[in-house]
Amino acid sequence: MEPMGHITPSTLSTKDLPWQILWDKEKCTLCGSCTTVCPVRAIDLGVHRKRSLQVPVGLETRPGNLFSVYHGIDQRTDPAHACVGCGMCTMVCPNGAILPVHGDEIDKLRFHVNQGGEPRRRGGRRNTTDSVLDKIKFIRISMLTDPALDAGRHEFELRTLLGRVLPPEAMLKVRRKEGWIPPVREIYPLVIGSMSFGALSPNMWEGLQMGVAYLNEEMGMPVRICTGEGGCPPRLLKSRFLKYVILQIASGYFGWDEIIHSLPKMKEDPCAIEIKYGQGAKPGDGGLLMWYKVNKLIAAIRGVPQGVSLPSPPTHQTKYSIEEAVAKMIQSMSMAWGFRVPVYPKISATSTAMAVLNNLTRNPYAAGLAIDGEDGGTGAAYNVSMDHMGHPIASNLRDAYLTLVKLGKQNEIPLFAGGGIGKNGNLAANAAALIMLGASGVQTGKYIMQAAAGCLGSETDRCNICNIGLCPKGITSQDPRLDRRLDPEKVAQRVVDMYMSFDTELKKIVAPLGRSTSLPIGMSDALGINDADAAGRLNIKYVL
Repeated sequence: MEPMGHITPSTLSTKDLPWQILWDKEKCTLCGSCTTVCPVRAIDLGVHRKRSLQVPVGLETRPGNLFSVYHGIDQRTDPAHACVGCGMCTMVCPNGAILPVHGDEIDKLRFHVNQGGEPRRRGGRRNTTDSVLDKIKFIRISMLTDPALDAGRHEFELRTLLGRVLPPEAMLKVRRKEGWIPPVREIYPLVIGSMSFGALSPNMWEGLQMGVAYLNEEMGMPVRICTGEGGCPPRLLKSRFLKYVILQIASGYFGWDEIIHSLPKMKEDPCAIEIKYGQGAKPGDGGLLMWYKVNKLIAAIRGVPQGVSLPSPPTHQTKYSIEEAVAKMIQSMSMAWGFRVPVYPKISATSTAMAVLNNLTRNPYAAGLAIDGEDGGTGAAYNVSMDHMGHPIASNLRDAYLTLVKLGKQNEIPLFAGGGIGKNGNLAANAAALIMLGASGVQTGKYIMQAAAGCLGSETDRCNICNIGLCPKGITSQDPRLDRRLDPEKVAQRVVDMYMSFDTELKKIVAPLGRSTSLPIGMSDALGINDADAAGRLNIKYVL
């Protein structure tokens, strides 16, 4: 706080902050737990001086002042230490004496966070809650109440394909030994999206990997997880669990040296190779792992100095276009694994995505296309990028699928959609809607963080400090003092629980459609929405 009598243009009161700390003096025992766990040091133990009026009994004594000293909680108001509303102080307080509450007016902090000429970077979610996916209804259902359609009583499996599926005429050439069969993987339609070993804490990453391994080996569900940019620990590359992993390679080639050195020692091929060209939360801006999180381990894996920010480098000057870059990378990655592993690009959702897709249709080694919508991402994107740049996933995916339909290749090249899947908690419904709009599968990251580890971030800008390594739950931190708050075995258990519940909900949606043996990919006649403009844009039914 500014001292009394020194008011400057940057002086803020607690009323100007988006989050205010309510503290009850009578309940507080001054244990210090709240100040210890606060990730941004928004509160301190302070000494308070209280003045009270001393009223005499008779007229012979003049009124006076009584001063008493007590200890309590002070909330800091400087922008660098403004409360983020994570609520960790409430969780650890033994007496319920402290609580962050959201301000009742537009906060003035936003006008002061750019001190020094640096615009605000924010990790976590964008500040919008409206979602077209949440408005979509499933309107084509069985007119009979049939127990066989009940997902709770009827057993069936939900699977999708990752890899290029040859048309019949091409398969005839293969049978005559005149062609090559592209590698294809049968996987679960919900993929854990790309969250790198630098973005997540070691405990969180290990918990996710353990959960995926259990789902595959104990539950028989071929769930896959993408590593994200930046490589992964060498012990994973050399283990039998690599077959459950999609390795992501990006423009920075971070971690590529470790992968190259491990190639001769790999016991299993990875499930697939994902080449990242863009992210939905910051299209065209590139990834950024801030220096706060580049510790000794991350620096060693990525082959960089410790404590430096790691932005994705620009495309090499020998690549003149995104189409050329995709073609070269797909060819080189396919060759690295002897053409045994599916290779596909991941791009940001944009109005020019069809140019990439059209080139993929002519590339025999392209195993598919992943499109990331504007609502995805937990990295260090600029505030203006997260809230004002990007393309919604629903319409972009729909355009891509209808383009494939026109070319007669809708059953040949799989599309995977991501970005805001389950952002309001409706994971299965959002996934089913995207599948019926044309996706072969969906990718989700933020929902996994919230469901498996209890991420405190929200659409109202609560917490959302994933980027600076101070995650109060230890999910996105590289500080061992914070990482140990997260138990990887409990994360793994929650991942399994989440997938089992998702599986039941998705079956509840697709079984009454009569599609208990295959996913309803592109079955858009089963969709309806009460927004006429959205119905026309997505080419689905308008219902009221």
